[in-house]
Amino acid sequence: MKIKISILLLLCTFLFLKANAQEPKEIRKANKYYNNENYCEAIKYTVEAFEKVNPKSRKAIERKGEMAFKTGECYRKLEDFKNAVDWYQKAIILNYQKFNPEVLFYSAEMIRFLGDHKMAMDNYNAYKVLVNNDSRADAGLQACKKAAEFAANKTNHLVSNITILNKDGFDMSPIFGDKKKSSVVFSSDRTSPNSGEIDPRTCSGHMDLWISQQDKKGNWGEPQLLGGDKINTENNEGTVSFDGKFKKMFFTRCPFEKNKNFGCEIWVSESKGKDWAEPVKVVVKTSDSISIGHPCVTLDGNMLIFVSDMPGGQGGLDLWYSSYSKKADLWTQPVNMGPEINTAGNEMFPSFNSYEDLFFASDGHPGLGGLDIFRATKKDGKYQWESPVNIGSPRNTEGNEYSLIEINDTEGYFTSERKGNTGGNMKPDLYKYQMPPNIFDLKVIVSKLGSIDKKLGNIKVIIIGSDSSKFEGFTDRKGNVFFDLKPNGERIIKENTDYLITAFKVGSEKNKSETQFTTRGLNRDQNFIIDVPLLIPEEKIRIPEVRYAFGKWELLQDSTISSKDSLNFVYDVLMKYPKMILELSSHTDCRGSDDLNLMLSNNRAKECIRYLVEEKGIDVRRLIPAGKGEKEPVKWIDEKGKSILLTEKYINQFKDKDAVKYEKLHSLNRRTEGFVRGMDFDPDLAEQRLIQPMDDLSKAKKEKKEKKKKKKKKS
Repeated sequence: MKIKISILLLLCTFLFLKANAQEPKEIRKANKYYNNENYCEAIKYTVEAFEKVNPKSRKAIERKGEMAFKTGECYRKLEDFKNAVDWYQKAIILNYQKFNPEVLFYSAEMIRFLGDHKMAMDNYNAYKVLVNNDSRADAGLQACKKAAEFAANKTNHLVSNITILNKDGFDMSPIFGDKKKSSVVFSSDRTSPNSGEIDPRTCSGHMDLWISQQDKKGNWGEPQLLGGDKINTENNEGTVSFDGKFKKMFFTRCPFEKNKNFGCEIWVSESKGKDWAEPVKVVVKTSDSISIGHPCVTLDGNMLIFVSDMPGGQGGLDLWYSSYSKKADLWTQPVNMGPEINTAGNEMFPSFNSYEDLFFASDGHPGLGGLDIFRATKKDGKYQWESPVNIGSPRNTEGNEYSLIEINDTEGYFTSERKGNTGGNMKPDLYKYQMPPNIFDLKVIVSKLGSIDKKLGNIKVIIIGSDSSKFEGFTDRKGNVFFDLKPNGERIIKENTDYLITAFKVGSEKNKSETQFTTRGLNRDQNFIIDVPLLIPEEKIRIPEVRYAFGKWELLQDSTISSKDSLNFVYDVLMKYPKMILELSSHTDCRGSDDLNLMLSNNRAKECIRYLVEEKGIDVRRLIPAGKGEKEPVKWIDEKGKSILLTEKYINQFKDKDAVKYEKLHSLNRRTEGFVRGMDFDPDLAEQRLIQPMDDLSKAKKEKKEKKKKKKKKS
């Protein structure tokens, strides 16, 4: 048995050596550098191999396509998207997608990053024909479809390059270095005593941690290497996170040894005065080849979110977390943050704001292209996050954006690889974003209460803000007054402020009208136009129509009108003016006797009061019923615009020739009006009073008939 196994092993070795011997040396050399992730050096060898391969056979065509694809992959890893697309296209022309369909996928990704969404969709769909179960392609297609939506729904954020902190290279992943947010720590490959050799994976120097201090005017100083003898080394250091007390610093370190591939690791250091002590490795991974990095520690320092390619994830790089056990003095087994956060793409660069909401970058969730920044909300009282939302354009672009930190709700810093970077390249730079103040102005229109068409001029209007600001003005003859700018050019109406509008006629301050509005929660410019109804003392208030059936006092509620809704207007007026004493005067049409109409109208007024007291809770002492009968006909504007008093004589002319108009004019006289009788109601001093009982109309009608009979007998 052992002899058979030995023979099989020897046979496998022979076949491997034979296959290797058949592979051209230039391809072997290119693969050596490529497989060791020495992308910077690998490019020249993959290009050289591509040019030397003569595509005479199917195998040679495959090899030539492979070298084109790997050249594209090198450029993709180095974030040179345009060259990556060019080399992927060479591979596609050679039909390399038959051997490795991913050339179509990565070509689509790079084209999407460059902003050509139609061509990207063509490549995604071509990839799906060959590989129909890759959710990354679905995410890419969705991102292309939503790109226009993101662009159309731009936020008002202003984004600017922090040129004082950026050099012509990699400057990335800012984090505040103290509680006051007056210093910022970031990663950079700029020249330093630790730079060492060029990193073949990036074609640049090795990354170190740098710090910049802000002066009293808010200007950033020249960056310096972060203090501590053992923090920056000849390896790559980056992506820092501090606990809430800024006593512990977690950071990524990626060991470098030429022609060897070591996974990145997380290290932790404790503060030592102004410097940092020698760091200790955070042990959470089980194999040297696994990479972990981009630490994000909770404020209490007991939970660590990080990025890893370890097995058991959703695909690509995922966000994982581990908890610290004080008793055992170790970090627990890593747990994947699950499919709500992670995708088949890459999730990276986690960070927290002051509420411990989670920001992270993803190229798997729908976005504008490349890595986009997302915000996930922290669940109440739990270290769990949900519902990631793309923060949108202009902070996100077709390029890569990541590592966002907030100064406050309206401004902060992040990393971007967009056009306009320092040095004119697409390498990462540090950017600041801020939401400019929203522009608000206010127009107050004062009209007579109950008659919105009657505008009131020379009314004093006072605006008082919750920030103790106060401004005043007078309405013009059209009832308008504007509040926009102070004499020094500052806005009068500000963000996140509550305002009280008070309007009154000078000399009648007790009849003031008060209205409130707020700018809290508004994230766009807005022109406030606020109508303010004002009571003019000793004038009638026009009440929306309250109708009654002929000869009845019950409030009419049918498909044509809701009289209760009309009385709700009266309720709103009484609530707006809590000291108002209001007379409700009801009127009838001219049909019927004067005495009966007087009683009917009085009952109608009482029915209105009954509704306001019993169903709406108004104090009955503030309401006075008044029955006017048929003595005060209303004025009506006819078809020619002429004002006509609807007397019995005028209405009767339509009795035979236009029955509809005849009934309509009678119904206009059946109305209820309000009349202000005082603005000094005092619930402690006013006499107690009950709702007045209804007049007995049936008894009155019966008595009237008996009187007529007696009169006939006498005659």
